[in-house]
Amino acid sequence: PISDHPLNVSYYERDIETSFTEINGDPQILPNLTFGFRIYDSYFMTKWTYQVTLLLICAAGRLVPNYQCNIQQNLIAVIGGLDAHISLHVATLLDIYKIPQVGSMSLNKSGKWESRILSLLLHFGWTWIGTVVMDNDNGERFLQMVVPLFSRGGVCFAFIEKIPEAALDSDVKRILEKGAKIRDNILDSTAKVLVANGESYSMAFFRWLPYLSEREYVTNKPIGKVMIATAQVELTSFVFQRNWDTDVFHGALSFTIQSNHVPGFQEFLNAQDPSSPKGDGFIRSFWQQAFGCVFPDPLLSNVDGNICTGDEKLECLPATFFEMSLTGHSYNVYNAVHVVAHALHAMFSSDLSNRGMVPRGGLTLQMSSFSFQLHHFMKVVSFNNSAGDKVSFNENGELVTGFDVINWIFSSNQSVQRVKVGRMDAQAAPGQAFTISSDVITWNSCFNQPLSVCSESCNPGSRKKVKEGEPFCCYDCIPCPEGMISDKKGRHLRKCTLEYERYTSKHQNFCIPKSANFFSYEEPLGIILSSFILLFCLITALVLGTFLKHHETPIAKANNRHLTYTLLISLLLCFLCALLFIGQPHQVTCLLRQTAFGLIFSVAISCVLTKTVMVVLAFRATKPGCTMRKWMGKSLANSILFPCCLIQGGVCLAWLATSPPYPDMDMHSVAEEIILECNEGSMTMFYCVLGYLGFLAMVSFSVAFLARKLPDSFNEAKFITFSMLVFCSVWLSFVPSYLSTKGKYLVTVEIFSILASSSGLLVCIFFPKCYIILLRPEVHSLGVVLNPELSLEAQVTAVVRSTFLQLRLIHQLCPYLENDCLVTVTHTLVTS
Repeated sequence: PISDHPLNVSYYERDIETSFTEINGDPQILPNLTFGFRIYDSYFMTKWTYQVTLLLICAAGRLVPNYQCNIQQNLIAVIGGLDAHISLHVATLLDIYKIPQVGSMSLNKSGKWESRILSLLLHFGWTWIGTVVMDNDNGERFLQMVVPLFSRGGVCFAFIEKIPEAALDSDVKRILEKGAKIRDNILDSTAKVLVANGESYSMAFFRWLPYLSEREYVTNKPIGKVMIATAQVELTSFVFQRNWDTDVFHGALSFTIQSNHVPGFQEFLNAQDPSSPKGDGFIRSFWQQAFGCVFPDPLLSNVDGNICTGDEKLECLPATFFEMSLTGHSYNVYNAVHVVAHALHAMFSSDLSNRGMVPRGGLTLQMSSFSFQLHHFMKVVSFNNSAGDKVSFNENGELVTGFDVINWIFSSNQSVQRVKVGRMDAQAAPGQAFTISSDVITWNSCFNQPLSVCSESCNPGSRKKVKEGEPFCCYDCIPCPEGMISDKKGRHLRKCTLEYERYTSKHQNFCIPKSANFFSYEEPLGIILSSFILLFCLITALVLGTFLKHHETPIAKANNRHLTYTLLISLLLCFLCALLFIGQPHQVTCLLRQTAFGLIFSVAISCVLTKTVMVVLAFRATKPGCTMRKWMGKSLANSILFPCCLIQGGVCLAWLATSPPYPDMDMHSVAEEIILECNEGSMTMFYCVLGYLGFLAMVSFSVAFLARKLPDSFNEAKFITFSMLVFCSVWLSFVPSYLSTKGKYLVTVEIFSILASSSGLLVCIFFPKCYIILLRPEVHSLGVVLNPELSLEAQVTAVVRSTFLQLRLIHQLCPYLENDCLVTVTHTLVTS
C-alpha cells in the first residue's frame, strides 16, 4: 500500500545512493571493498524508532538482541535520521553496542543555532516574538537554550506553543484541535515574528494553520507573521497537501547548512528509471505518490487511476514535493556517508600498517569486532569532498561549517525559490561572522519589513519602566531622572559624570561640557558692587581728609584723633578687602579673603570699643577718691586695642596653618556651570573669626549703651550703639544667607555683608561729626544750637549753662585725651 508520509524522505535516499556510488567507484577509498547500505523508516515516532534500531542490530529481521549469525551483513555505522530527537533515540541503543552514529545533520550541542537566530532577530530589531516547537525532548531542549539566551539579548516571548506528536491515528483529532488554538493565539498576538523549531514533518503541520481556527470567521485570514525556521526544519508536504496554499511560508527565513554543487548529482537524478527491473522498490513507491499514478501489476487485471509510464520528469514536480537542487540537508547526508567511508579507510590503513597485510576474509571478520574503534577515527577525520569543501568535526562533535540564511519565495504555481540573503561564517573573526542583505529579502505580501516590538522605543531623554506583570520588553516611557540621559532609543541610561565635567541637555539626550564661571567684574552685578566699593572707599578717604584738615577742632581732639585715624584707615581697608571677592579665585586671593577682612575689621571694632571705654572710664575717674585716674592715658587705649587685635590675628594664623582656604570648583550648585570659588578649608575656623567679631561688637554695644547719657556735645555713644546694631543685624542675617546660597551668588552675599557692616560704622559714627565740622561749626564751640524763638535772656542762660558744662567736661577729659586740649578749647570759648 501507498504510505502517506512526507515525500522528501525519498530525496535523501537519492543522496545516500549517490554517495555510495561515488565511494564504491573511487579506488582511493576502501579498495577491494564494496560499501553497502540499508534504509529503514522510523515513521517519525519514538516507538518505531526503537524497533527499527533493534532491526539494525539483529540479523535476518529477527528481534533477538545480542545474537547474530550472518556475518556477511556486518553493521559498521549508522547514518542518523533527518530529525535530531530520532537520532538521539537511536544513539541510546547503539551506544550499548559501541556502534558509531553520524547524524544526518550536526546535533546542536553548543547552542550555535540559537545564537544565529538571535543575531538575525537583533539585526532587524525584533524583540517581541512567538515560538512554536514540537512537544518532545528536542522542543524542550530548544526552549531551555533560547529562553535565557534570548532574554540576555533583549528578546522576550509573546507566546510559546507546543505541537503535540501523533503516536496513534486517534491523536490526529487532538493535534488539529491544538493547531486551531495555536493559530488563534498567533493571530491574536501583537508579535510579528514566529520562530519555528521542529523536525522535518513540522512544516507539514504548519501548512494546516491557514485552515484551522476555533473561530469560523477568521479561517481565511492570513497569518501575517514572518516565520524563522531553524536549520532542522525542511520543507515537506503530505500527498493531500500538494495543492494547498503556501502563503504561510512565503517570505520566511531559515538557516540551512552551507552546501555546494556535487558533480554528477543532477545527472544521477535525471537517470532515475522506476521501470527498471534493477531499481529498488522505494523509488517506485515515491514515483507513484509524487505523480499520482500507479504502475501496472500483472497480477491485477483492473488498475484504478492513471498509469505510470516511468517517463515522467522529476523537474515537473512542485518544489513542495521535490527539489532538483542540492539542499543543505542533502549535502549534509552526502558528507555524513563520506565521513564514515574515510574514517573506515583510515582505520583499516592504520590496522594494516601496524600488523601487516591480512587476507581479505580476515579483514571482513574483524569489522564487527573493531567497529567501536571507528568512533575515534570519525572524530579526527578531515578530508576534502568532491565539491572541494573541507569536512571535519570540532571538539563537540559538530561539523565545522557555516550556515546560509535562506529567503523562501513561493509562487502561485507551487514553485519555490531559495534565495541566499545572508551567511554565518564559522571561520570569520568575531563581529564579522553574521552578514545579511536586507534589501534583497522578499517579504510576505501582507507586509513589508515588519517591526516586532512589544513597546515602541523610548524617545531620547526618557527611560523604560517595565509594566507590572509583563515581560521586560513591554514597558512605559518616563522622563529620565535629573542628571541622567538616555540614548536615541532610550535604551541605555547613564549619568553625566562629574569627572568629565558635563551636564544633561534640555531634552536629556546627551551631555554638554560645563563652562567655568565665577563672579567677575564684567557682569552687571559685579560692576554695581565694584562701583559701591569704590564709592565707599572715596567717602572714607574724604572723611579721613576732613578730620586731618580739622584736626585742631575740639570735636576731633575730644574723640582721640589717633583712634579716629586708625578706625578710618581700617574701614578703608575693609572696603578694599571686598575687591578680593570679585574675579577668578587664585591661591593668594583665597588665602586673603576671609583672613584679611576678619583681621582688619576686628581692628575697626576694637577702635570703637577702645573709644567707648575711654570715655566711660574718663567720667568715672573724675569722682573723688577714684583710683582709675592713674590708669588713664594712651597706654590704656593701646592695652585695649592691641590685645583685641592679636586674638583675631592668632585665630587667622591658626586657620592658615591648619586648613587654609584654597581654590575649588563647585559642580553641583548649577547644572550647566562649574562655579570657581574659594573653599574655606575649615568652616570651624571661619565661624570662629565671625564669632570673635560678633563678640567684640556685643561688648562695644554694651559699653556704648552704658555711656549713652553722657553730655551730648562730645558723646558719640548713641552713634556707636546704632552702628553696632547695624553690624549685628547684618551678620546675623549673613549666617542663614550664607548657608542657603550657593555658587557665585554666595560671593555677593559676602560682599554685601562687608559693605553693609563697614558703611554702618562709617555712617553712624562719622557722618554726624562731619556734619558738625563742615556744616555746623558753631555747635562744637557753643555746645548748643540757639533757638531763635527763645528770649534773649533764655538764650544767654543756655549759652552760659552750656559753657559751664563744657568747661567742666574739658577739665575732666583733657588730662587723658590731648595735652593742648585745654588751651584750644579755652580759646574757642573766649572767642565765642
